[in-house]
Amino acid sequence: MPFLLQLPWYDGRVEQTALWCSEARPPAPGRIGPADDSTRADAALRRIRAGEVLVYLGDFQNARQLLAALGRRLARKGRTRAAPLSEVFAAERRQSRTEHELLTRLVVPLGRDYSIPLKRAPDVARACREAWGDPTGPCLVPLRDLLGIIGAHEWRKKGVEVPALGGRVHPHYAVFAPIRGEYVELVAQAARERPEQVRGRRAFDVGTGTGVLALVLARAGASVVATDVDPRAVACARENAAQLGLADRVRVVEADLFPEGEADLIICNPPWIPEEPVTALDRAVYDPGSSVLTRFLAGARPRLTQGGQAWLVLSDLAERLGLRTASFLPDAIAAAGLAVAWSLSTSPSHPRAKDAEDPLHAARSEERTTLYGLVAR
Repeated sequence: MPFLLQLPWYDGRVEQTALWCSEARPPAPGRIGPADDSTRADAALRRIRAGEVLVYLGDFQNARQLLAALGRRLARKGRTRAAPLSEVFAAERRQSRTEHELLTRLVVPLGRDYSIPLKRAPDVARACREAWGDPTGPCLVPLRDLLGIIGAHEWRKKGVEVPALGGRVHPHYAVFAPIRGEYVELVAQAARERPEQVRGRRAFDVGTGTGVLALVLARAGASVVATDVDPRAVACARENAAQLGLADRVRVVEADLFPEGEADLIICNPPWIPEEPVTALDRAVYDPGSSVLTRFLAGARPRLTQGGQAWLVLSDLAERLGLRTASFLPDAIAAAGLAVAWSLSTSPSHPRAKDAEDPLHAARSEERTTLYGLVAR
């Protein structure tokens, strides 16, 4: 949910106040000043590097162009490919963090009804309500956040085709969309090949997001309790279950990992990379210290019925980047009192795996995503 903080700012004429409304933490107290169509990118970059927040008061489309120009100036050049992949990855994350911190300092004002008082501004009221609920008053929103909200609204309308479901799921704002479909196909394949583990069984889907894996299991005949710690994900999964006619087979609850009770099948697709997230959406990919992964493994066995299985979907990208040792996952599985009964693996199909210009291409092109069938030892 967005941070809300009352901020004073000067629009060039009078002192104003507005709420800071963003997924990003409010900036440290400092100068908040106006920018407009006459503001050049180099001058704007100097101001935001000095800690100033720029409130754009000109043409909305020009504000977008200024944001893009700032992004180009912040983009790293001359990346070395000779460095170890772990160092290249660390540099990429530092750059992402710097870009995020600086680019969120270009903001636009929103009115009490989420209207944008700028020339050529789009109507974003519905998109903002979907993301943040009803407005609480005039606010300042990072333009980068607002463009993300607009994009999320379009994704929500369009949806993402999931062949394993024979339909679409509709991701909400800040809920990770299942664009990379290989992990979904692995679960669908396992459900087809091991129907006795799914059909007529009680299942938990831990960290459900859009609900896509819960829906795949429900289509295969399971009765599923899906959980997520983010209330937006809970609402998203419930809506997708209803739209696909599976609300009677998928119950979605807000919980930190596990619901109450036991299950015959417990499935989890945790964040894959043991690093700090930068944005709200990053939390679906980045898991500091592999906390979610290890907590899932430690908590799965006590919640399995006799003969039940835990299905863990995980990429080995972290190992290929040198962020986890090869022994980390086997050791964590053993420490949790579990053992691998079977596994299914697949190669990535997303465009970045084929992009030879990506500094991390060597790892991405060799990445394997695996579904582990785990049983109690």
